[in-house]
Amino acid sequence: MSQKTLTESDPAGGVHAPTASASKRWWILAVVALAQLMVVLDATIVNIALPSAQADLGFSDGNRQWIVTAYALAFASLLLLGGRIADLFGRKPAFLVGVVGFAAVSAIGGAATNFEMLVTARALQGAFGALLAPAALSLLNTTFTDARERAKAFSVYGAIAGAGGAVGLLLGGILTDALDWRWTLYVNVLIAVLAFVGGWILLSNKRDAANSKLDVPGTVLVAAGLFSLVYGFSNAETHDWNSPATWGFLIAGGALLTAFAWWQTRAAHPLLPLRILLDRNRAASFMAVLISGAGMFGVFLFLTYYLQLNLAFSPTKTGVAFLPMVAALMVAAQISTTVLVPRIGPKAVIPLGFAVAAVGMAWLTGIGVGSDYTTAVLPQLIVTGFGLGLVMPPAMQLATGGVAAEDAGVASATVNAMQQVGGSIGTALLNTLAASAATDYLAGKDPSDKLVQAQATIESYTTAFWWSAGFFAAGALIAFLLYRRGVPEQDPEAAPVVHM
Repeated sequence: MSQKTLTESDPAGGVHAPTASASKRWWILAVVALAQLMVVLDATIVNIALPSAQADLGFSDGNRQWIVTAYALAFASLLLLGGRIADLFGRKPAFLVGVVGFAAVSAIGGAATNFEMLVTARALQGAFGALLAPAALSLLNTTFTDARERAKAFSVYGAIAGAGGAVGLLLGGILTDALDWRWTLYVNVLIAVLAFVGGWILLSNKRDAANSKLDVPGTVLVAAGLFSLVYGFSNAETHDWNSPATWGFLIAGGALLTAFAWWQTRAAHPLLPLRILLDRNRAASFMAVLISGAGMFGVFLFLTYYLQLNLAFSPTKTGVAFLPMVAALMVAAQISTTVLVPRIGPKAVIPLGFAVAAVGMAWLTGIGVGSDYTTAVLPQLIVTGFGLGLVMPPAMQLATGGVAAEDAGVASATVNAMQQVGGSIGTALLNTLAASAATDYLAGKDPSDKLVQAQATIESYTTAFWWSAGFFAAGALIAFLLYRRGVPEQDPEAAPVVHM
């Protein structure tokens, strides 16, 4: 049935107005994609600007990581709460408050006069992002109910989620080179104005879980659990894995999340209804997003180091170097969501994507001190990007597809949480493994020799790339085992229309 003709009957037998016209739905996609881009950009856009910000504000190398970590901690720990708020109080107000709040604290961060002001602004960005991101994804999930249109919408959204980190590196480099590091934060105000105006005009409010109540014990348990997990992995970058600040928080995080899972079986109004996790395809999709988030940092983080420190690329040139990967990811996103998954199902497509990405990362381990970008980096980036485009968009679509309207926000939040936690795990593990590889290489050699130092850094990068390839290979196996055979069925009862 065409999306344009869908109507809903109320209990009294009346008929609501038809759903939004096709053109209006695509404008909603543009607004949602813009907001999602703003959230994803901020996970990486500040990275390139950090050296300039450090020189300007005078904070130490030890404090530098907290500019990134503060955002990740607040974002990951509050995502499920943000998703439930959108379900309980309406997606439009959650979206608009998230946009305005994100813009306001971005402006404060851009105007920061000291480290404390900047790190506080970054934490608040994460908090408002945790409200904005699930509201945006759940709006997309409930706006596009026609299978074909939904696939196209998620190809766009998934491409932004997958490529946003690379776009952030590009934009961060351009703004830092052309203007000032502060513009990596001020730019959010410009994006937010467009998103807010579009959201105010196009969106309507619908409270699908209005009769439910907020699960306060569950909120506290999951927020504390996710905070401890991300904080523990973040500490692994600056402390040893044997440090209580690392393993203590990891154990605490695991215990709190276990307690949260138990409580969700007892709560009258659970924050994360377990029915969301029990669908096999959805659980597989959550795992796919988690693993791809962990492995992608092997591409962005260490390849950024290699391009700038070894090949002497400027910040802007480094960002441009990632564009072919973004292009490949976007092409694969369109193919995977609109052609492959609807015809042959995710059991073949998503494992294939992981395998292609693993090949790309393994190929990237061939870099050397004097390698050339066009032969040692460019083809590998294109292959990796294409593989991730076969994974991220369909996984996000399947992770939120088929959920009841009252669970759309929290299901969307779970997707974002998986990506964020995966990124935190990947960053900590790969940083630690890379540092150990460099130390092992230097053992018994002259550390003052510049050629030895350069080769040690190459050893650290290639180790990270091999482990990223391993993550993707594991993802291929897990996805193949978990996804059901065949094409996912569209459940009309689980894909509600939106009152516009």
